[in-house]
Amino acid sequence: MAGNSQRRGATRKTGSKKGQVVGSGGQRRRGLEGKGATPKAEDRTYHAAAKRAKLRAKADAATATTRARNASRPTVGRKDGEGPELVLGRNPVVECLRAGVPATALYVAVGTENDDRLTESVKIAADTGISILELPRTDLDRMSNNGMHQGLALQVPPYRYAHPDDLVDRVNADGGQALLVALDNITDPRNLGAVVRSVAAFGGQGVVIPQRRSASVTAVAWRTSAGAAARLPVARATNLTRTLKDWASKGYQIVGLDAGGDTTLDEFDGTAPTVIVVGSEGKGLSRLVRETCDSILSIPMAGPVESLNASVAAGVVLGEVARQRRR
Repeated sequence: MAGNSQRRGATRKTGSKKGQVVGSGGQRRRGLEGKGATPKAEDRTYHAAAKRAKLRAKADAATATTRARNASRPTVGRKDGEGPELVLGRNPVVECLRAGVPATALYVAVGTENDDRLTESVKIAADTGISILELPRTDLDRMSNNGMHQGLALQVPPYRYAHPDDLVDRVNADGGQALLVALDNITDPRNLGAVVRSVAAFGGQGVVIPQRRSASVTAVAWRTSAGAAARLPVARATNLTRTLKDWASKGYQIVGLDAGGDTTLDEFDGTAPTVIVVGSEGKGLSRLVRETCDSILSIPMAGPVESLNASVAAGVVLGEVARQRRR
């Protein structure tokens, strides 16, 4: 019993009927000693602040994982024009594949209803060695910014632009008369694609666009050109005016298109080496480019229409030049 403890150091309390009792052994003294500074709330496991910090760290880790996953996926319409893009929709995809557009992957959403266009797209992709990837529809929605992909998307690589001098080399290698088209203030990629298609159809050697304030060869331009962009070079000029002056010094006639031109298409002689400069329907030709042109050409109109779409006007003039050269 504690009262009868024989341990050395045991004491007997006054007034106690029991015998000697055991002391605290120094436990109370050590309990009075300081334990240092109180830890921060975030460092105390069971504190609410520590739990909130743990949740924040988990959310940050999930965000970093999502960003890393999205970085490896293609994006649509990158501003720098250097990344791959997606052609969306069953008709555009199958048209691009038929035209031989250089694609790197065909994306098919899981559970997509099959039809002739989907079957043909998969067959062409398999025959030409294009990767066919099946993925959840939600992933395809995210990749296309919730665009109308109809369960099908085609990834096209960034376009490799030529140098303006490369177009001159192509003319020399072709052996025929030069027929080039320069675009000024054309910002709609559909117009760019249509012009590229017309130039290829009427025997032109290439198209040049300014490096700034101009449409680029995007997925939309690929689709509109019906694959002609894969066969016809498109060059980028750092300074379009300087490029036109350089071509003029090589003996090319620089002809601008404008509704108020000094020469009509009926009077135009397109048998000489020619560069056709097309401006936008609204702004027309910029001042410096207009001053560089040897002549300004207008298309006679039979009806009350004031002007034509830029790509349509280019097609009309290119067709007339091709007719004159055949004759």
